[in-house]
Amino acid sequence: MLQPALVGLLLALILIPICRVIALRTGVVAHPRNDRWNRQTVPLLGGVGIALPVIGGAVLTGAGSQLVVPLVAAFAVFVVGLFDDILALKPATKLIAQIVLASLLVYFGFRLSWVESRLVNSVLTIVWVVGLTNAFNLLDNMDGLCGGIAFVVAAMLLTGLLTGATRAEAGAQMTVLALLLGATGAFLMFNFPPASVFMGDSGALFLGFVLATLTLSPEGIRGSRTDVAAVVAGPVFVLLIPIFDTLLVTASRLLSGRSPAVGGRDHSSHRLVAIGLSERAAVMVLWALAAVGGIIGLALRNATEGLSLLLAALFVTLMGLFAVFLTRVHVYEEQTPSGTITPLIADFMFKRRVVEVVFDSGAIAVSYYAAYRLRFLDTGQYLNNVEIFYDSLPVVLAAQLIAFFIVGVYRGTWHYFNMRDGLRLLKGVALGAAGALILLLYLYDVPGQSRGVFPIYVAVVLTLTVLARASFRGVVALARHDRLMRRVVIYGAGEHAAVAVEELDQQRGGRIKILGFVDDDPEAAADRIEGYDVLGSFETLTQIIASGGVDMVVLNRDQIDDERLSTLESLCEEHDVSLLRLHVGIEELVTHQGASPAARLRAQLRKTRR
Repeated sequence: MLQPALVGLLLALILIPICRVIALRTGVVAHPRNDRWNRQTVPLLGGVGIALPVIGGAVLTGAGSQLVVPLVAAFAVFVVGLFDDILALKPATKLIAQIVLASLLVYFGFRLSWVESRLVNSVLTIVWVVGLTNAFNLLDNMDGLCGGIAFVVAAMLLTGLLTGATRAEAGAQMTVLALLLGATGAFLMFNFPPASVFMGDSGALFLGFVLATLTLSPEGIRGSRTDVAAVVAGPVFVLLIPIFDTLLVTASRLLSGRSPAVGGRDHSSHRLVAIGLSERAAVMVLWALAAVGGIIGLALRNATEGLSLLLAALFVTLMGLFAVFLTRVHVYEEQTPSGTITPLIADFMFKRRVVEVVFDSGAIAVSYYAAYRLRFLDTGQYLNNVEIFYDSLPVVLAAQLIAFFIVGVYRGTWHYFNMRDGLRLLKGVALGAAGALILLLYLYDVPGQSRGVFPIYVAVVLTLTVLARASFRGVVALARHDRLMRRVVIYGAGEHAAVAVEELDQQRGGRIKILGFVDDDPEAAADRIEGYDVLGSFETLTQIIASGGVDMVVLNRDQIDDERLSTLESLCEEHDVSLLRLHVGIEELVTHQGASPAARLRAQLRKTRR
């Protein structure tokens, strides 16, 4: 698979710079807007440099002859996205085109094989393909995010085929995935923060459609395993982050009275930045979660059923906790309009106690299942007791939630979790486990009923619930620490830039968070100074100040024209931003006893507030 990956890489490296120049000359660019993340104008058409190498490489390698219908449909989706980048199509138009093309796949026998019913599989296929196509489009909201997630997903799907493929058509699928890996890898060289080109809808829709299509089975052929975990959960976990982000954004917008089709800064990546992560850190967190989901998807396909399901259940629980974190981040400025039923639903769904109870319910179920799997490691023993597990789970769930309520677990706040809350949780777990055991011994007078499950259950559920609440306090503390730090942008990436960074670090006692530099020299746009990015030009700086994204601006320039300086002073005064100037110079020094020349020179490096 190395050869097609190199073909995709080289073709993309040639095409993407050409597409970037064409986009700049023709005006196919993304301008800064309130619902977009970019702070400066960035050329689109990067998707052309992804789609054409994949389709062209498939034709060159012969893989296209075996996947004619999927590749033709993928090319059509790419064209729809390209028209949207240039002409701005209506969402309904794009959706109709996607449904038609997904139906075309079903007509030619490419469908999911999740259930025995062909009709149900056909409907699920259309929903799956259209949903993932739009999921990747929604995921294209921050530099490097969509391309990176596509790279991870393609790598996981390719690994799955290499380790378990037995059908003849897998060779063509692997070739296309390798081409996709090469093309997206090349694109990330231009799109990793700060991006010099965007993929646009042409690239995002193409990536989502292709990756969704490559999980389908030609002629509805089922895999060698028939368990639900392998057939359904495997691809779902591999593509978990696009699905997760889409569900989070859609639910949040609907429950706040907004249209899911209207863009905004309410995605997972935006929320991570809002709690204090840098843009790169937020992207890498989602990359890592995508990789973990992919590994679990492979485990569901290749590992034993019990262990893979236990691993999947634990990861779903942690992702549920992650969703709770993100939904608590404030991303909507205006209030939900009154006079509709939507505010009532939103008010209920996002009540703190409801979220806590829902999470605890999941943690209890996962813990009880984990206890059974750990108590009966042998699959035969587990199967002998599985009916008892199914019958007893509702009893354990009800008893544990009632015990939590009785001891007052839901009176505290996760943000301020302390030792007293931990002891309360311990009492609740012990009371719930004891109550459930008594009820089960009374209800199920079965010789095979195991008491040994409950000590394991107590340990697992206590660990999950304590860590969940303690992690909330840690995240809140991190966010507060970040808000206490003053965010700084340095204007001028030329000489003395290193001195500016050093002086800020030393004179502010570590309470400074340098966001980066801005500079009017276009050649400095892709530079990194002392490990910090050049964010853009003076226009970028004004946008950052106006958006409230900075607390202090340091001028690292000897000369600045009066009009620009006046604009900067007015903006800083209007948005309560400190404006300072760095002075560096060599002056005639008066010798002071005990003062070294270096110390006297350092005394001349100072900043004065304007």
